[in-house]
Amino acid sequence: MNGMLTTGRWSGKRVWLAAALLAWGAGQAFAEVPRPEHPRPDAFRANWLTLNGEWQFEIDKTGDGEARGLISGKDLASKIIVPFCPESKLSGLGLGNTEYFTNVWYRRMLELPAAMQGRRVLLHFGGVDYKTWVYVNGKLAGTHVGENAEFSFEITKLLHAGPNELVVRVFDDLRSGLQPGGKQAHNKSEGCVYTRTTGIWQPVWLEAVGSSFVENISVVPDPDQGRVLIEAQVNGLEENLKLVAEAFADGKLVGTETSLGMWRNQRLVLKLSEKKLWEPGAPFLYDLKFTLYRGTEKVDVLTSYFGLRKVTLEGRRMLLNGKPVFQRLILDQGFYPDGIWTAPSDDALKHDIEMCMAAGYNGARLHQKVFEPRFLYWADKLGYLVWGEFPNWGYNYKPEGYAPIVTEWTEILLRDRNHPSIIGWCPFNESGAGAGEIQQVIWTITKAIDPTRPALETSGWVHTLPHPEMRDTHDYDGNPVTFRKRWADFFGKGNAEPVIPARYSKHAPAGDFGVPFMISEIGGIGWAVEGGWGYGGAPKSLEEFYTRYQGTLDALLDNPNMFGFCYTQLTDVEQEHNGLYFYDRKPKFDVKKLHDITARQAAYERGEPVAPQPVAVPEMTWRVLVGATQDDKLCTPWRYTTQTPQGEWAGAGFDDQSWQTGRAPFGRDERRKVRTPWNTPDIYLRKTFEFDGGDIKHGAIVISFDEDTEVFVNGQKILGTEKYITNYEMRLVTEELRKALHKGTNTIAVHTHQTVGGQYIDLALLVE
Repeated sequence: MNGMLTTGRWSGKRVWLAAALLAWGAGQAFAEVPRPEHPRPDAFRANWLTLNGEWQFEIDKTGDGEARGLISGKDLASKIIVPFCPESKLSGLGLGNTEYFTNVWYRRMLELPAAMQGRRVLLHFGGVDYKTWVYVNGKLAGTHVGENAEFSFEITKLLHAGPNELVVRVFDDLRSGLQPGGKQAHNKSEGCVYTRTTGIWQPVWLEAVGSSFVENISVVPDPDQGRVLIEAQVNGLEENLKLVAEAFADGKLVGTETSLGMWRNQRLVLKLSEKKLWEPGAPFLYDLKFTLYRGTEKVDVLTSYFGLRKVTLEGRRMLLNGKPVFQRLILDQGFYPDGIWTAPSDDALKHDIEMCMAAGYNGARLHQKVFEPRFLYWADKLGYLVWGEFPNWGYNYKPEGYAPIVTEWTEILLRDRNHPSIIGWCPFNESGAGAGEIQQVIWTITKAIDPTRPALETSGWVHTLPHPEMRDTHDYDGNPVTFRKRWADFFGKGNAEPVIPARYSKHAPAGDFGVPFMISEIGGIGWAVEGGWGYGGAPKSLEEFYTRYQGTLDALLDNPNMFGFCYTQLTDVEQEHNGLYFYDRKPKFDVKKLHDITARQAAYERGEPVAPQPVAVPEMTWRVLVGATQDDKLCTPWRYTTQTPQGEWAGAGFDDQSWQTGRAPFGRDERRKVRTPWNTPDIYLRKTFEFDGGDIKHGAIVISFDEDTEVFVNGQKILGTEKYITNYEMRLVTEELRKALHKGTNTIAVHTHQTVGGQYIDLALLVE
């Protein structure tokens, strides 16, 4: 039987699992059980059994597995190593993205150890993508929908003496648009989407509990009062129950409280005799023990831990234990070359955090993936700050898909809310204008379940909260000079600058709301990009990289109005080559030099003056000279070509009669509607428009582009952009328009260049 019974916490092995494995294939097996450690150090019971290891496996290409009797008694076509997904090498299959399959089956036999017999038995799954049916001895134990949340079923009554059959069916249709996928590719790995994950991708284990047992704990630290507030649910309806909670500091009992009664929700307050704070880089963790008694009989013991710390917001400041801590965050996507979404070992999880801290960072955005509890355990142990995120990419915001997202995000919050390392929630990332409704639903649920942490409704782009408690944006400007000026000016002017009209963007007005603000994606500087890509032009030398890296970070470290930044990214991921480390975790750069640049003191940490109040949004009356798709009848056709034109093609006198005619938007983008298809590397656009010659108070381009774009008026360049954005943004071009425009007929010309991923161009020209 593949499994392992443990009677205490895993001691930890400083080895990578891959180094301890035999080659696996037909007739071969792992030299030891993969990922043998207990999956939940924050919810540990001694009597447990891992079900990781070799299972039978089958891809059900026609979806008729149930009709063929795969629910029970049938061997499956191949084998797999759980908890690794079939796309990964460590699964023994290494399918990658060679084919797209929606139905898979798993099967294995198990015997209940003697220590579990006579107890209630729970079957746990750390994560399965996406809809799961679980059968024990041919009987349905339960179903679950989601890809990230842990779920469990009580299977006590389904088990019998001797061998038992466990069968798992999984349905995963990423292309449906009704389920999220994060950075999983719908087809092949390309651009910023990577090898997908199907089926079981987190540990599977059994756990024996008492006739009544403790579950779903909430632990709220209160460092000001030197106490911890606890809510614990008790599963079971027995009489004469008593729950005892105990806190320990370095093995010494420092707090205890007892709750009587059989009602599910137990509330306890532990006053601590010793107060030791959890802080970044200097974490202290209290051990927490729950003992459930029936009379004098001990029926259940659960151990956990907590950190004594609090997060507060004051004006522009986000404070930890009352102190301004500048958040030097890294974008961590949690992909591994051999395991895809699943780390090859527990040590690999810890090592990723240590790599980040070695480069001067004190935390991470856990990006487009819900990281497993053991990663959060190491973050808690090492004093590492993290933001929790939901993998919303791949979901197209159809209302019929809301319920599974709401349910799974609730499960995630309930699972992870006790980790001191999590200092904020950010459910969505770069979501489009259509996400406003579900964003606000999820934000409200987040604050209801966990009011102890701040929450961003989305990272970057389309913000929808009219009265946010904090705000962020993404900015991959590769020029440190313009990057610094933009964010220095931003806080000085507040919303005194014009804001984008609502018809182009359904989000709340951009600008300074007087709340904590960070740039949650910066950098992405490509290096060693052969066979891949990075943001902006790759530096030509290491010295050029360090100059650009330091200039970008210095711009925010020197800005007292910023509470942090997030640099893209920790490691390369497949073809995206902009990590500080290679995909195999080897350093690209001098790590000490990175540390010295990144970790220096920030103006924010010195407590320099921060303006507390936002500036009122001015009212603007814009006139449309050239319309985008939102301007309806003013969005007139363009002349366009995908061949490089000869001569002064952007000038007023150029003859474009041989060019084709089409309506914007132009492009190829699965997430957005285009009117005129464009799938070549370049496109050139021209049209004429009229201007009455009046004074120009403000001039602006409202634009959505993918990728690099230049805009000309009468042959004069008025705007140049790099990389891409998938929403619409306003770029002020007042001075440029004053020089280029003249009364009467004018010509606007556009060139957009595309390299990887989707492509798109649409714009409007406005004056006030």
